[in-house]
Amino acid sequence: MRALLFVLITALVSCGDNNAGNSNSQQNEANSLAAVEQVTARESQRFIQWLDEEYAEEVDFSPLLKTRQGDKSAHGELDDVSEAALDTRLEWRRASVAEMRSSFDRGQLDKQGQLSWDLWEYTLIDAQRSKPFRRHRYIFGRNGPQSTLANNLINYQDVDDASDMTDYISRLNQSQRYLLQYLDRAKLALADGIRPPHFDYQRAISEARRVTAGAPFDDQEDSALWTDITAKIASLLESGEIDQSQADLFSDESRGALLTRFKPALDEIVDWLEADFENVSDIAKGVWSLPNGEAYYNSRLASMTTLPLTADEIHEIGISEVARIQAQMEQIKRQVGFEGALQDFFTYMREDDQFYFPSTDEGRSNYLSLADDLLADMVEQLPNYFGILPKAGLQVRRVEAFRESAGGAAHYARGTKDGSRPGTFYVHLIDMRAASIFRLENLAYHEGVPGHHMQISIQQELENIPRFRTAKGYTAFSEGWGLYAEYLGKEMGFYNDPYAEFGRLSGEIWRAVRLVVDTGIHAEQWTQEQAVDYALHNSARPEPSVRSEIRRYFNNPGQATAYKIGMLKIQEVRATAETKLGDDFDIRDFHDTVIGSGQLPMAVLEAEVDSWIESVRN
Repeated sequence: MRALLFVLITALVSCGDNNAGNSNSQQNEANSLAAVEQVTARESQRFIQWLDEEYAEEVDFSPLLKTRQGDKSAHGELDDVSEAALDTRLEWRRASVAEMRSSFDRGQLDKQGQLSWDLWEYTLIDAQRSKPFRRHRYIFGRNGPQSTLANNLINYQDVDDASDMTDYISRLNQSQRYLLQYLDRAKLALADGIRPPHFDYQRAISEARRVTAGAPFDDQEDSALWTDITAKIASLLESGEIDQSQADLFSDESRGALLTRFKPALDEIVDWLEADFENVSDIAKGVWSLPNGEAYYNSRLASMTTLPLTADEIHEIGISEVARIQAQMEQIKRQVGFEGALQDFFTYMREDDQFYFPSTDEGRSNYLSLADDLLADMVEQLPNYFGILPKAGLQVRRVEAFRESAGGAAHYARGTKDGSRPGTFYVHLIDMRAASIFRLENLAYHEGVPGHHMQISIQQELENIPRFRTAKGYTAFSEGWGLYAEYLGKEMGFYNDPYAEFGRLSGEIWRAVRLVVDTGIHAEQWTQEQAVDYALHNSARPEPSVRSEIRRYFNNPGQATAYKIGMLKIQEVRATAETKLGDDFDIRDFHDTVIGSGQLPMAVLEAEVDSWIESVRN
């Protein structure tokens, strides 16, 4: 009995010793884990602070970007856009990434910190990939400085007090240096055998002349710039910020800067363009015709899609998608009782008056009002599909006359993070036959909500991530999201009219057509008319819009491929999530995951969604 009792006591003591040992071991592990977490939290916070300081330095390179972001700290300066400045900026980026690698250990950062690390490195990778082709990017033409400088001054140069007006005039005085730096770069490109297509010359000349048409440049009605300047001076006078003598001085200084700096620079650009236009072929060619053009196009595809896709692969994806979407269009054609081929239906949609507002002030007003109504209805449904919602306001506006073109692409301009300037959905309404009613619904969802305005505003409003991630963009992500948003509108119960649903399909098939024509132009050596014919045969888009868009693809190679490729990737990762999560899939959480970390390269987005899937399963 005593022996058994001794055995039991010994066993209990032994167990007590083991439990004490286990307890100490567990406590040590907990302490170690807590210490690691403290290091991770401290290093991650230090990394955010460092990245914010680096991004502040990066933004210093572009006073115009600062202004667009609502920062007035360089409100009176214009960017240095010379090649030397571009070299300086690239060297700065290389040094920044080198400092990051030497000052931080990626393994000691939290998940978001590691993502920020990868994205900061990616900016350098993309910049270095693009450097050899710097002169391949056409300077003048669509979105060239001949119009964008005036656009920046009119739409982003806020004037709230006298110092702001002084800054405005300072920029006018610097405009000659700024514009002629671009001219110098165009001349360097020409020396390398790089010229834009003839229609880019025509557009640049036309826009420059329109910018300088009217007072104070001539005796006609006030130019757009002079209208803006006088309105901003009058506002200061009315508010009591300045007196009449100061208003007169500002007017005189502005007029002097426009006549002695701004206009002479644009005149010099126009003279050069007109002189060289005699040497430009009237047959547009893709970038395959440029020196090292194939490598340039491959670089553009990599930057635009952020995926390792070849031109041939993208071309075939486009052909497949066109066929798939046309099958759905055939169903709409039958639903509305149209008899004839699908191409006949396209012609009917292009030409029938019921699908267009008249080219009158009333017609344009009705178009803008309809856009407002469509967006208001969509806003009411957003909480059912999104947990994160934007705070910034949204407005729909017609593009200013000096940069408006028949069939020009609608676009979105981001507002400021603090909401002082709303986001803007811009539309070209000079030719209402290029602005179909049946496409307005999907266009509103793409440019407004739940498209660009929602995604970009949420990105700007994100907290607890480095500031660069609230501002940086990737075309495949942003435009892919915009196209995904068009489709999402159908899931949300919109496009109730069959013609509106046809408009949605028209929008989607156009992005598929882009895959074919962009690669056709730049890799398959298609002519402009080949591209136009393919687009007209496979879509219902009005011919003026088609021709404008095809010119856009010649001007900006690869960019048009980002929309459909980005959408397909977002749909792919959503399908994966739905399959793996089943009943646990939540559409609100999925959308918040996609747009809740800012814009991402497509491969990084896929990894983020995979991580979210695992977190839900566990």
